[in-house]
Amino acid sequence: MEKTFIILKPDCMEKGLVGQVLQRFESEGFSIVATKMVQLESSILREHYAHVADLPFFPEIEEFMSSRPVIMVALRGENVIQRVRDLLGPTDFLKAPKGTIRGDFGTDMMRNVVHASDGPETAEAELKRFFVDGEIFR
Repeated sequence: MEKTFIILKPDCMEKGLVGQVLQRFESEGFSIVATKMVQLESSILREHYAHVADLPFFPEIEEFMSSRPVIMVALRGENVIQRVRDLLGPTDFLKAPKGTIRGDFGTDMMRNVVHASDGPETAEAELKRFFVDGEIFR
């Protein structure tokens, strides 16, 4: 069984979509093995978005992602990383088909409801970054 990491972003929280998004994951048979609500701070956002932290648009990402508390979730399931990404649809909500989470709820490239790990190595690193030992259950 594989694990992946997701963040229910500030727009998800603001629009009251948490239950609907989690229901879609549970309906696919994924198990929620960890969850917590946090207010993301600059230091962790710089680490998480290190690949774009030096680009001109990073301050906008930082402002958005720290604008309100978010919910972080670890999901477990068969081929969960790819299947979650399929459920989300493309990052660009305009390219995301209706029926996907981003196609149904996204409003722009950043306000696309959910962040999800894009591969096994990323999932492992993100789970370690946001959850400490003992917070992820089997």
